[in-house]
Amino acid sequence: MQHAHDPERWRSEFPILASTTYLVNHSLGAMPRRVNDKLREFADQWATRGVRAWGEGWWDAPVTVGNVLAKLLNAPKDSVVMHQNVSVIQSLVASCLDFSGKRNKVVYTDQNFPTNMYVWEGCKQFGARIECVPTDGVHVDTERLLEAIDEETAIVPISHVTYKSHFIQDARAIQARAKEVGALVLLDTYQALGTVPVDVQALGLDMVCGGSVKWLCGGPGAGYLYVRPDLLPKLAPRMTGWAAHAAPFAFETGPQRYAPDIRRMLAGSPAVSSFMAATAGYELAIECGVTNIRNWSTKLTERLRLQLLSAGFQINSPERSEQRGGTLTVGLNEGENGPAFVKALEARGILVDHRPGAGIRVSPHYYTLEDELDEFVEALAELRKRRQWREFVSAKTSY
Repeated sequence: MQHAHDPERWRSEFPILASTTYLVNHSLGAMPRRVNDKLREFADQWATRGVRAWGEGWWDAPVTVGNVLAKLLNAPKDSVVMHQNVSVIQSLVASCLDFSGKRNKVVYTDQNFPTNMYVWEGCKQFGARIECVPTDGVHVDTERLLEAIDEETAIVPISHVTYKSHFIQDARAIQARAKEVGALVLLDTYQALGTVPVDVQALGLDMVCGGSVKWLCGGPGAGYLYVRPDLLPKLAPRMTGWAAHAAPFAFETGPQRYAPDIRRMLAGSPAVSSFMAATAGYELAIECGVTNIRNWSTKLTERLRLQLLSAGFQINSPERSEQRGGTLTVGLNEGENGPAFVKALEARGILVDHRPGAGIRVSPHYYTLEDELDEFVEALAELRKRRQWREFVSAKTSY
């Protein structure tokens, strides 16, 4: 029997919640208390074991930590490796591709996160052709995107959940179309994993990447890359390093001799402390349960959406909850200063953020209380009313 979600059960795990209404999980998830234990363990091992620590877990951390994260992706064992961030991962995947022939097209939408665009734009010098599918700023026309994926497409590096409107893209349809024409998919689940379920096997995904900073509450420096096991032998990254070698401690010179497993997608020495710290967030998400997190998130965001609409605010996120990730983007009126709203809310102990051309982004998580969202709506409405009153007084004085 499944019990109702109780956010109070998790709040003691996150120290910042004692003093702050934390609604900025799309940007940086709250730090789990147990991160302190993870980093203390790392420091103690370094202090007491010294160089021996490399052979006692440090060197294998990209794979062992990847195996923890794999549980959230329903990925097979040893199919996920950890990296510093998504920019590095997308560059590494790009280095596997040959853009000199007819199959040289890269397809994504104008809602992709800019850092990913920069990577693929940089591939133009090697022959890549970019097709950026336009959107209405909130929704992605899936049919239009699928039409852009053709026999000349090399890869579709696409966001699962867009970062501005938080529209959930149809990963299954995108992967099916890419497979049909012989293209690859690299799904960026940065704004999905930890709040929107992702099952790499059910979706048949080629590759998945993302980071731990946001919904996973894993902190910076812990990006992840999943590669479908049968695809792995076909990939030979030009961006590589000794950790990707079949025998790294043989110190062979000459060309790279890739490891036969997921380690072939590594590069240099691992950022062990960041990876270890990130497991605190992964463990909590696993304990809470992805489906449970999604259900609570959907309940909160839909409740919040209706409250904001009732208070006169525009919502720049999909209306249908099944098309929406864990965040609502609140549109502002012309002339309203988004950063000023964010600063005023911060002064009241409420953390959100703002993105130009989108609005104020608000993201409850599995530890968020309904009362906290009520307070946010009241505060936002009051700030708007105060601004309007000041403008009214100013206009009357000028008159």
